[in-house]
Amino acid sequence: MLIIGPYQLPNALILAPMAGVTDRPFRELCREHGAAMAVSEMVISDPDFWKTRKSRHRLDHQGESGLISVQIAGSDSEMLARAARLNRDMGAQVIDINMGCPAKKVCNKAAGSALMKDEKLVASILEAVVSAVDIPVTLKIRTGWDPHNKNALSIAKLADQTGIKAIAIHGRTRACRYSGDAEYDTIAEIKQNITIPVLANGDIDSPEKAAFVLEKTNADGLLIGRAAQGRPWIFDDINHFLKHGRHRPAPDNDTIRSIIIRHIDALHQFYGVQMGVRIARKHVAWYMKNISEYQQFRKIFNQIESPQKQLEVINQYFEKNNDQGEKAA
Repeated sequence: MLIIGPYQLPNALILAPMAGVTDRPFRELCREHGAAMAVSEMVISDPDFWKTRKSRHRLDHQGESGLISVQIAGSDSEMLARAARLNRDMGAQVIDINMGCPAKKVCNKAAGSALMKDEKLVASILEAVVSAVDIPVTLKIRTGWDPHNKNALSIAKLADQTGIKAIAIHGRTRACRYSGDAEYDTIAEIKQNITIPVLANGDIDSPEKAAFVLEKTNADGLLIGRAAQGRPWIFDDINHFLKHGRHRPAPDNDTIRSIIIRHIDALHQFYGVQMGVRIARKHVAWYMKNISEYQQFRKIFNQIESPQKQLEVINQYFEKNNDQGEKAA
């Protein structure tokens, strides 16, 4: 049972925050398909930048269901504390601090995983944000800056001591980005040495892998990130496997088509025509990446400028390939 502050989650699976991916339509979709919580895209801590169109969408939780967790990023303790308060006032029920992002544009500003280089600053940030709000604060980190500088355990202990309610660990250093194998042994060591819930992250892309990681690390929960792109039902797949020890039937083409259509339509509604059409392209590419005529389909789809035409092309593909028996996604 996963508990974060006063909140008891229905299962142990959380959608990991991903910039440009975990917007409100995708969060809602993943919750619908078994995610106990879905963390928002990273929001920069400086409110002066919140007036941009990108930030306005990231801060939009209107009508959102489930537990609302907002990830903030920055390197200034006072600014992060203020950002936490403002996001709480805008509907956040959990604040997540980003110390795990490996992106250069984030690390170059001494934010994200770059913060792990300075444990005094980490302690200052954790204390400031926890003191600033009366809602749970969580933390996302990596195992360290590079293979020669791994300090996730000491930072996890700081988090435990300063009132952080859960810590998520991506099992790689910043230098490793997404290459190599995830370090589940490091996550297991951290779990043994702190009292707050530990969430394992990295390479969890199947029900079997989820079961393995939970057993290997003894983690309290799992963060699923890239594996949910084009497969939001992976949460239902994993939950079923963990509960019953066997796979549930794979979704058929009609089910997949319904999910895609509803997702793309939600993107059109959320972002508007121009932006919605553009963002829909990458999601549809993830959904369709395994079909035999993927390159041709993607080329055609990426030239479409009309929301209605996007929906028509998706429907046409499934009507054609249901007859031929090809399985999507």
